[in-house]
Amino acid sequence: MSIEVGTIVPAKVGMHVSEIETPALIVDLDAFERNLEKMRDIARTHGVGLRAHAKAHKSADVAHRQLEIGGAHGFCCQKVSEAIALVDAGIKDILISNQIVSPSKIARLIDLSKRANLRVCVDDSENIIALSKAAVEGGIELGCLVEIDVGAGRCGVTPGRDAAELAHQIATAPNLRFDGLQAYHGPAQHCVDANERQSIFESVVVKVERTLTALKDQALECPIISGAGTGTFQKEAASGLFTELQAGTYCFMDASYMSVRNQEGGQEVPFENALFLLCSVMSAVRAGTVVCDGGHKSHAIDSGLPVLVDVEGAEYVGCNDEHGVINDPNNLLKLNDKVRLIPGHCDPTCNLHDTLIGVRNGLVETVWPVTARGKLW
Repeated sequence: MSIEVGTIVPAKVGMHVSEIETPALIVDLDAFERNLEKMRDIARTHGVGLRAHAKAHKSADVAHRQLEIGGAHGFCCQKVSEAIALVDAGIKDILISNQIVSPSKIARLIDLSKRANLRVCVDDSENIIALSKAAVEGGIELGCLVEIDVGAGRCGVTPGRDAAELAHQIATAPNLRFDGLQAYHGPAQHCVDANERQSIFESVVVKVERTLTALKDQALECPIISGAGTGTFQKEAASGLFTELQAGTYCFMDASYMSVRNQEGGQEVPFENALFLLCSVMSAVRAGTVVCDGGHKSHAIDSGLPVLVDVEGAEYVGCNDEHGVINDPNNLLKLNDKVRLIPGHCDPTCNLHDTLIGVRNGLVETVWPVTARGKLW
C-alpha cells in the first residue's frame, strides 16, 4: 500500500539507512523473506495450513507477502476493526480469533462478512444466540469456532462435553456454521524451558482429543483445529491433530521468542531477527554511557528490554518515555551514531509506529504503512 501524499514519514525509497529519521522500525527484507519461506516449507512438509496472525504486524503489505511467498491461506485478527482494515486492503480470509460480543461489534462483524470469508471464535451460549440473530437479520452465514480453554485460563469453554454442547448449539442455530475448534495456549509460546513446554503441549493434545470424542458423540464433524504460535508451532504442525497454525511473530521475531530454548539448550524457534528499532545516540556526555532516542514510547517493554546488536560490549539497560540508556564500557558510540535494537515484544511495538521501513543492502527499498495501527475495537 502507498503512503498518503503529504504524510511525514521517517524514510523514503532509495535513502541510505543512515539517513532514516529515528526512532523508526526497520525490516531486514532478506531475513524477513527467509522467515516466510521457512515457515511455508515447514507447514507444507507437515500438510497443515498457515493462518498467520496479523496482530503481530498489523500491516496489509506484510500480509500480502505472507500470501504471495509465505504460503499463508488466511489470517487471524483479534479485533473487528483490525479485520476491516485488512479487508479494505484486499485480504479476504480472516478468523477473528477472539470473542465478539457487543451489539455494535457484532453488527460490524456481520457487515464485514458480506465482503470477506470471515469466521469468529465463541465460548458462550448467549453469544451464539446474539450472533445467530444478527446473521439472520444480515442475511449471511457465519462460520464459528468453539474456543476451548487448553490451559491458559483466559478465554475458552471447558474442553469435552461443554465444548461439544456449544458446537451443537452453533450447528443448529439459524445462519451459523460450526467450523471447528480454537485450541491456543498463549503462555506456552513464551515458556523458555523445553521440558515444561512439552508437558504443556501434551496437556493441550489431551484436551483437544477429549473434545473431539465429545463432538463425535454429537455426530459433529470438526473440519478445523486451529491454534499454535511461534513458540510451539512445530509441535502442532507435527501432531497430526491440528489443521492450521496461527503463528504471527515468526515473520519478524523478537527478543522474547529468541530466548525460548530447545532440549539441547539452543534456540528453539528457527527464524531470524528481521525487525529492528533504529535509534540515534542523542547524548554522549558521560564516559561509558550514552542515551539514544528510543524510549518506551517507541517499543514495548512488557516482555523485557530490547537487545542492542552490532556494538561490542554495549547493552541497553533502561528507558523512559523518550530516552534509552545504553551502557557502552568501550566508549564506541558517538553522538548521532545509529544503533539497532531487537524489540522485546514485536506485536505492541508495531502498534506504536505508523510505518515499517523495508531495507536491503543498506538502502530503503519500501515503506509500508502499519495499516491497522490503533484498531483496538
